[in-house]
Formats: sequence, structure tokens, C-alpha cells
Amino acid sequence: MFRIEFMQRAFYLAERGKGFVSPNPLVGCVIVKDGRIIGEGWHRAFGEPHAEVNAVSDAELKGNSVENSDVYVTLEPCSHSGKTPPCASLLIEKRVKRVFISTLDPNPVVSGRGVEMLKAAGIEVFYGFLQEEAKRQNRFFFYHIKNKIPYVILKMATTLDGFIADKNRNSRWITNEKSRKRVHKIRSEVDAVLVGSGTVKADNPSLTVRLVEGRNPKKVVLDFNGSLEGDYTVFDKDCFLVVKKGKLTEDRLNFYREREVKVVEVESGNVKEVLEKLYQNNIGSILVEGGSRVAGMFLESRLVNELMMFIAPKFFGEGKRAFSFSNSFTMDNPLEFKSDDGFLTFYLRS
Repeated sequence: MFRIEFMQRAFYLAERGKGFVSPNPLVGCVIVKDGRIIGEGWHRAFGEPHAEVNAVSDAELKGNSVENSDVYVTLEPCSHSGKTPPCASLLIEKRVKRVFISTLDPNPVVSGRGVEMLKAAGIEVFYGFLQEEAKRQNRFFFYHIKNKIPYVILKMATTLDGFIADKNRNSRWITNEKSRKRVHKIRSEVDAVLVGSGTVKADNPSLTVRLVEGRNPKKVVLDFNGSLEGDYTVFDKDCFLVVKKGKLTEDRLNFYREREVKVVEVESGNVKEVLEKLYQNNIGSILVEGGSRVAGMFLESRLVNELMMFIAPKFFGEGKRAFSFSNSFTMDNPLEFKSDDGFLTFYLRS
């Protein structure tokens, strides 16, 4: 019957798709016969074959028939045709015996339908194994499918006394190379990195992945008032510029068109509207790396899912604070979060 080590192997395989499959979920699949693995696969990239297809192909390339086999998969096999044919149909066609699923797909187009198809074909189906691990692994996907906005990670690197730059506005480097590698790893896993116009002006960042292997994310620049005038490194075909309607001159619009920058116009510039617009552009997860004003704005919106604090063992005494809020708070009415309510997860790293 069910053996946990095969599902754990499927989770391990699913991780290999990080940074490449969005807006699809991470999925791993292991096919077992007579107590041994005969085929395995994972969803490698958006638009390419799903995990089940790759696992079946792997088994057959090795000369193994998957008929009467057990299939372990981290997410419910899809039941609809999208970029690829339905995986449930493939498993039915190949006459597998049993399918063990970690969790159902939250996408209403799929949820429960894959299981129904398999059962209707006489295949035994069991689900609910390691569900918390499955939801954690696919937290970006589960969140944006349910809420129609991207999953947001806010990253800040500060001194012990809460500064992100010294009194001379110097900010490189507060933390160490290990921390920077961790940030680049996260960049490679999210759909986009977001900064404000102030960060672009001050640092002219590239927002690429350099310290680890991985693909570059999209880049989002918040420039609500159209204040950016120069030619910066971020301005290319992978950049989204978020600006309030009517704030850009025709010359500036032409400048962005020439560089294939995607201009996203908003009405109010509140965080919810920005996230909704980005979701409409197939961005399902964001790493916010903006300065104190952008960080404060996102925290006040209460639409941050993870707060990652890299705290260096040093003091500046004075300088630029990590967070700048539009409101002030008191002991009786603080801007408060709980790390155990499923709303905001804290990570503290040195």
C-alpha cells in the first residue's frame, strides 16, 4: 500500500522545477511496481509536459510497462487540456492500478475532477498524504490561485539598530555574501523582483541572478509619479513600470516602447491595485526589495506573506531606517503581525 518514501521522493523531484514552471505549480511524480521505482519525473518548465507525462516516458524508455503500477504524485493530476493534454487521461490510458496524491489542486478548473476521472475509470485513488508539505512547497501557486494576486515576500537587510544605510546613504554591503546568495536564490524562484523609483535612482540595480545558478526574474519598478528620467539597467523587455495614469509624457512613453518596457497604468497606486495588475500579467509571486518607503507601504497594506529580515551584527547609530510608514502607531494600536496565523511568516537571518 502507501509508502511515504515514494511520496517524499516525488516532493524532491518537484523542487527541481522551482523558478521555471510558474504560473503552474511544482509537481513531482514517481511510478512504482513490485516495490521499486520504475519511472519518475517532474514538471520542468511552463508549457512543457507535466510530471506524470515525464514519469511515464521515463518508465517506458527504460523498458517498463506502467500497467498495474502505483503512481505517487504531489498534486492532483489535471483533468483539462491547457498547454498540455490531461494527465488523468494519460494514467487511465496506461491502465495504472492506484494513484496516491498528496493534495487536491486548488484551481477550480481541476479541483476534484482529476480524482473523479480516475475513479470513474476503475483506478483506486487515495489523497491527503503530507498535505502541509505540499501546500508549503506550492504556497505561491495556492495563494495566487485563491486570491488572484501574487504571493509577496518582503526582504530587508538591516543593522541590529534597524538601519538599511548609514548617514551618508551607503548601503553596500550591510550583510555578508552568504546572505546575498540566499537572496539571489529567492530571486531565481519568484516571478518578479519589485523596487521603487528611489532604489533605481540611488543604486541603478540590475535585479538579476548572479551569485547562484538560476533564471532571472521579471523586474517591477514602482514609479507612480513618473519621476524617472534617465536610462537605467532595469529598463528592458523583462521590466514592468508601474505608473499612475497620465503621469508619463509622450517622449517618455516612446522611450519605454523602444526598450520594450511594459508600462502598467494604475489609478490610485495602492498595493492591492498594483498586485492585481501584476497578476493580470501572469506574475504569481514577488520579492519586494524596495527601500524603506516601499517596504512600509507593503507592510501597511497587510498583503505581505513572508517577511525576510537579514540582520547584520553591526550598528550605525544613525542613518536610513528600514521602514517608512505613512501612519504612526502606538502601543495600543500597533502595526502588528503574528507569525503563526498563516498570514505572515517571519525569517530572521544574520
